[in-house]
Amino acid sequence: MPARAFILTSLLLISSFSGIMDKYQEQPHLLDRHLEWMMTLLLDIVRDNGSPPPLVHLAFKFLYIITKVRGYKVFLPLFPHEVRDLQPVLDMLVDQNPKDPETWETRYMLLLWLSMICLIPFDLARFDGSISEEGHTRVPTMDRILTVAKCYLVVSDKARDAAAVLVSKFIVRPDVKQKRMADFLDWTLSMISKSSFQSMEGTVVMNGMLQALAQLFKHAKREDCLPYAATVLECLDNCKLSESNQMVLRKLGMKLVQRLGLTFVKPKVAKWRYQRGCRSLAANLQAQGSVVQSQMTTVAANEADDEEEYDIPGEIENVVEQLLVGLKDKDTIVRWSAAKGIGRITGRLPKELADDVIGSLLDCFSFQETDNAWHGGCLALAELGRRGLLLPSRISDVVPVILRALTYDEKRGACSVGSNVRDAACYVCWAFARAYDPAELIPFINQISSALIIAAVFDRDVNCRRAASAAFQENVGRQGTFPHGIDILTAADYFAVGNRVNCYLTISVYIAGFPQYTQPMIDHLVNMKINHWDSVIRELSTKALHNLTPRASEYMANVVLPRLLPLSVGTDLHTRHGAILACAEITHALCKLAEENNRSITHYFDEKSLEGLKQIHEEVCKLQPCLFWKPKEIRQCVIVALHTKIIRMLKLRTYEELIPFMFLTVSAGWQWLINDSLRSLTLASTSARQHIKESAVSALAALCNEYYINEKGEDDSTLQDELVTMYVSELQNPEEMVRCGFSRALGALPRFLLKGRLQQILEGLKQVTLIAPENVSFAEARRDALIAIAKVCQTAGVKGEGSQEEYVCKDNVAQIYATLLNAVTDYTTDSRGDVGGWVREAAMRSLMEVTLLLVQNEAELIDIMCCVAQQSAEKIDKFRAHAGSVFLTLLHFDHPPIPHIPHREELERVFPRSEKETLNWNAASEAFPRITQLLALPAYQYSVLLGLSVSVGGLTETTLRYSAQSLFDYMKKIQNDSSALEGFCETLLRVFEDNLRNDRVSVPLLTMLDQMLANGCFDIFTVQENLFCPFCHFQGVMGLPGWCCLSSGLILSSPVQHIHCTKIKDDEELLHLNLVLSHRFNCLQRRHFKPLLGVRGLRVTLECSQEAELPVVREKRNCLCDLMNVPKPQLVSKPVPPV
Repeated sequence: MPARAFILTSLLLISSFSGIMDKYQEQPHLLDRHLEWMMTLLLDIVRDNGSPPPLVHLAFKFLYIITKVRGYKVFLPLFPHEVRDLQPVLDMLVDQNPKDPETWETRYMLLLWLSMICLIPFDLARFDGSISEEGHTRVPTMDRILTVAKCYLVVSDKARDAAAVLVSKFIVRPDVKQKRMADFLDWTLSMISKSSFQSMEGTVVMNGMLQALAQLFKHAKREDCLPYAATVLECLDNCKLSESNQMVLRKLGMKLVQRLGLTFVKPKVAKWRYQRGCRSLAANLQAQGSVVQSQMTTVAANEADDEEEYDIPGEIENVVEQLLVGLKDKDTIVRWSAAKGIGRITGRLPKELADDVIGSLLDCFSFQETDNAWHGGCLALAELGRRGLLLPSRISDVVPVILRALTYDEKRGACSVGSNVRDAACYVCWAFARAYDPAELIPFINQISSALIIAAVFDRDVNCRRAASAAFQENVGRQGTFPHGIDILTAADYFAVGNRVNCYLTISVYIAGFPQYTQPMIDHLVNMKINHWDSVIRELSTKALHNLTPRASEYMANVVLPRLLPLSVGTDLHTRHGAILACAEITHALCKLAEENNRSITHYFDEKSLEGLKQIHEEVCKLQPCLFWKPKEIRQCVIVALHTKIIRMLKLRTYEELIPFMFLTVSAGWQWLINDSLRSLTLASTSARQHIKESAVSALAALCNEYYINEKGEDDSTLQDELVTMYVSELQNPEEMVRCGFSRALGALPRFLLKGRLQQILEGLKQVTLIAPENVSFAEARRDALIAIAKVCQTAGVKGEGSQEEYVCKDNVAQIYATLLNAVTDYTTDSRGDVGGWVREAAMRSLMEVTLLLVQNEAELIDIMCCVAQQSAEKIDKFRAHAGSVFLTLLHFDHPPIPHIPHREELERVFPRSEKETLNWNAASEAFPRITQLLALPAYQYSVLLGLSVSVGGLTETTLRYSAQSLFDYMKKIQNDSSALEGFCETLLRVFEDNLRNDRVSVPLLTMLDQMLANGCFDIFTVQENLFCPFCHFQGVMGLPGWCCLSSGLILSSPVQHIHCTKIKDDEELLHLNLVLSHRFNCLQRRHFKPLLGVRGLRVTLECSQEAELPVVREKRNCLCDLMNVPKPQLVSKPVPPV
């Protein structure tokens, strides 16, 4: 096989095999029964002397892929390790090039294979003969292997890891450790001393040396390593690896330190460690809430019973200190290694020293320490508890620390840190559940269970919620003492807590039904969550408080609300935001409870609480600007817009209760606050404007309904006149955002405020939707005005013979539809793009809503359907999908059906009711094949063709491809129908004439026409003389004074060229073409010259170059006119405008 073909085949095989193996990444043990035969097949290729080197390398690549998935520790024992394999493998390894980047898998697998062969129980000297080769003594096998290992310990690829494994297996051999261990250790320490982690080369060397030492001290016998341990530790101290920015070096240093510590102390199972006798899960579940009294054997260290005394060298203090420092490292993997080292070494220490280690460990949990120290401390506590090294006497010191860690959250800049701490704290609780007898944790069971529930339900991060749920489940199963554990687990299992909103608003309510958890959950929300840095968490927390209020109404009214009121006027922005929202939510919930239980509002609110609620807006308005950065924006965005929700939520039951509570002063203050918020929208950030607007509008509706109407349903006419007049006048404000706010405010007014003022409001909103030179870019204002028109119509209601000042009726419906239909044609663009799309979308939605109200009216429905059909053929997916949804909603509306929709039966065949929900209008491949079928319906042909021209002539690839193909398919169907084809062409020409000076339509339409001509859609006009050809009229536009758009002219030349070769016959047409020959754009001159070459057999060569002056071009043009016997174009002088 040629080399190139072999390489391509190899790449395909490797890619295919990797794809198969990657499927086993999550459960690699499934490969175990296949490993042996796969290895045998691949090694047969390697052992075959006839195998070419590329095939051998390919076999080793496959072996590496298997090793990567399953892990070398499982794969290693399967290597053949017979004596006959030693020399071939060693020779093959020596022949490799350590610097070849293409064959590193071969070197990696050969080193692993050699590390297994080194375990053969024969002295390596037996493989060395005394025969000399050419006067040189053969190098001993021991030295050859050691040389290979040293060579690959300083490379930068994966072979370095395998070389460390080889060293750990080879040096510990009895024959090697006597002769080479000391020398090898000296070599590694000298290499470490000479290298620096400041350089890349030094980092590579230190990485290999540290791996070799860590593996060696892990697998060698303690008595063999002990003489060298102190020297290695001293060298490691001198390296100062903790100062390195290389995470791998710090991790390897931590591994080596703990291995040295284990070398210093004898391997011994501490008799003082805690042992749990009964670990039966079934026994715990059968206890049914009672504590399982298992056979627990806690044997304290007894001097008399301890036959062997502890011999603790001084170096162990240095080791423990380095491990404690490693717990604070910035990288998780280093902290995890240090935590495992703490657990291993503590298990070999006497009880007193172990207790000192735990005391030092608890020092990590202070708020002067970083989140790294808290995380490392939690990992270490979990290791100690899992190993039984954390005695029950220390649980009282550890549990408060873990409870704080479960809620650890420190703000850093725009985010926070602490999710890893909370996750590790859950791991501690999980480990304690497995380590301790239920009797030991009984005093802390309520605290731990409540903390885990809070973490599982209210934590911000999904991994922490799931970790807490898993820890809670482990405690329920192992301890059997958590209150209502099984019931809670069914609602808050691992998958249920994945949705944060569901946790806050649903699961929390269910768990709060158990009295043991109600108050801790409420306290956590008030103390930790309403002042959270994430506004989403603050809002969810206040909604959760609303839902939890029925579970503890008295506690909310008497304890929580008085605590929140001072916070609502505090200085911290986040706390104030959360406290105001919480006051609103709790107030709303308490008022609903009072109404449901037929109680007075004063049952839950004392005078102090009512006064505090009334004063919130006053305190906010008194804020000094110096308190906040950008005070106006922050006050409006975060506080004012949100605390007005109190108005919406404070629903008083009777008019008699309204008067003593708040009316004139409070309502006027709140009204001022709403108006000021709407006027100040311009000062708010872009992301906050919508939130402010929606909150203020919602508050206005609630304020009007609660305070601007008496118990008889009557309103104050003076107040109505003042409010409506002010709002309508603000619609002409020069600031766009002010228009937006007051437009939406008018749409939110209740019906009693619209009565007698409906026509004034509609006229004001109509003026906002009109485009004037000074407000062309006010697309958002036009959008909000259209939304408000629909809202006003829905609020006012429909009455055909009613007054236009009170109802939507026959006198004003035409005005409403004219306003909405005019907005559908808004194609305004600016630096933000197609901002008119926002207006069109709002107009279509409002048209649908108003039409559904007016299903009994008939006049304007045809225009509605045609306009929406046009938008359904547009190029922007989002707006096309919205228009399609509106179109199908109107077509299939049944309550009652909308009458007089043109071609209803044909439309229902194209868009069956069964596909109303499944048709994906966003996908051009689904939308355009349907919408092009409407071209066959005369009522829709113009509108659909207008929309299609923008899509087919656009730039978006997918839209262009599917819309053009759908159009071509339709044209093929009507090729033999002359009337349909002529009708289509007449409509096409009408679209072009109507949009002649609108480049948004004319340029893509000409592009579409060019594609249609190139696709043969109009070839029939070149063969049948009796057919009407509309394209003969296209050249007329070039003579128009206003036609000067280069892009349109270039595109127009293409259809002209397609047709004129056979259809140009009269002098007028030739005159138009000759006019273009002297056009000021040379590119138009060149493109229109080609069709003239075939006219009347002329073969004229014009010598005008691209750089020729215009007078020269005109002279040549006039010569051509003489040859064609057509009049010469004459220059017309333009009148000089008066100065």
